[in-house]
Amino acid sequence: MKTRVSIQGYEGSFHQMAARQYFGNNVEVIPCATFREVVKIASNKKESNGGVMAIENSIAGSILPNYTLLQKGSLKIAGEIYLPIKQHLLVNPGVQLADIKEVHSHPMAIQQCMDYLDKFNWKLVDTEDTALSAKHIHQHKSKHIAGIAGKLAAELFHLEIAVANIHTQKSNYTRFLILQRKDENVVDETSNKASVNFQTNHTKGSLAKVLGRIAEEGINLSKLQSMPIAGTNFKYSFHADLEFDNIQQFNKAIHKIQSLTEALTVFGIYKNGNK
Repeated sequence: MKTRVSIQGYEGSFHQMAARQYFGNNVEVIPCATFREVVKIASNKKESNGGVMAIENSIAGSILPNYTLLQKGSLKIAGEIYLPIKQHLLVNPGVQLADIKEVHSHPMAIQQCMDYLDKFNWKLVDTEDTALSAKHIHQHKSKHIAGIAGKLAAELFHLEIAVANIHTQKSNYTRFLILQRKDENVVDETSNKASVNFQTNHTKGSLAKVLGRIAEEGINLSKLQSMPIAGTNFKYSFHADLEFDNIQQFNKAIHKIQSLTEALTVFGIYKNGNK
């Protein structure tokens, strides 16, 4: 039976590329307009086997609303993918640079490529999605419109890469989380990373004490993200990504910090996708 996962965006998007990298090219994606819809469909066993959700970018930073979706939902993090974001100028077969009058893409993709685009007098048109722009260019057989999107969009919509890698920052990665329902999430004993959320009692030095206990166990804190607690005045919970050698090491650290934290939640124990 084919694996079906929800993704934000359309076929040909970077979310689909991440899904293929994790599950293989035969994975079936369910395009969603919003991340909230991604989580909703991923939570429904009748509709999917899980979901793929971007959580941070090496240039733009964290996608804070998605941390809130993790907190409010019941999904587990089963894995992660670090995907290089490579933007290409796509055209219909036979179209030359001299033929182009407009370039369509998501505004973030356009901004990522401004150093290249500034060389031309093209009209830049914002759209809702990079891959959807590529699809529309293909459907309308446009001879004077180019799009900015990834390699998969070019392949799916039979477009040519007129110019490859037009993005300004050549080292640009997005981290995607693989989400599964609790009843289907199985922790591999070789896992070496975990994502947790906790609150401290907000007394002086309480956060430092928690971080100290984690460090004592030789665990690397690869990310610490503060999140405002809804309904409170300037109180925060903390999302932490922890890297360790074995699960026993992680469990020992969790046991140590339990008495120092409130509402400690483990979002997932999984394999580090960056190694």
